[in-house]
Amino acid sequence: MQSKERKMYMRIRNVCGLLGVVLPWLALFSAGLTPHPSPEWWWSISATYYQSPALVGVLCPASLVLISYIGYNKTDNWVTSLSGVFGLGVVLFPCSVSWIPEGTPVGFFQIPIEISQYLHNGCASLFFLLIAFNSYFLFTKSAGVMTSRKVIRNRIYRICGGGMLLFEVLFAILSLCDAPGYTVMIIEIILLHLFGLSWLTKGEAFPCFNDVEEG
Repeated sequence: MQSKERKMYMRIRNVCGLLGVVLPWLALFSAGLTPHPSPEWWWSISATYYQSPALVGVLCPASLVLISYIGYNKTDNWVTSLSGVFGLGVVLFPCSVSWIPEGTPVGFFQIPIEISQYLHNGCASLFFLLIAFNSYFLFTKSAGVMTSRKVIRNRIYRICGGGMLLFEVLFAILSLCDAPGYTVMIIEIILLHLFGLSWLTKGEAFPCFNDVEEG
């Protein structure tokens, strides 16, 4: 890969990773500055959609980057593109919240909020499943001799991918156990940080994990 093209790939990966890390904190900070319609306003990043443009402003660009990302092969292309599509779905189909009654039209398509909730959850689940698959199975591939630092990077990718899958399962279990609502926010923050760490590592944002060029 030529130097300019490689730098472009690194920049795209770093942008994706950085957006993932800043999203929860930007959403919380910006939504926290507005009047709160309910004490539950901070129970999920998705709920901040109704109070702040941060979710839309961050997730839409990140999703478009994923859709336009050109991977190493067809599998890579499909996984990243579908990740971006489902990421947009999270924004296009907002979640339900306690302070908006059922039947209220919401989102880009103005569908009832209770239906939008199901579509929102489906898109979010598929988004993180694909991101986890990408990190665990695709980022760990190697075309040549695997260096010691590549081994370390692969451990990071697998920790991030496996961690995302684990926390998705935990989220499903907690939702069945009627756990406190704020656990959603905690799990979302962890998921987005794992996503961000994986992509920042792939983008060579951490020099200590990068291969050292000879010569």
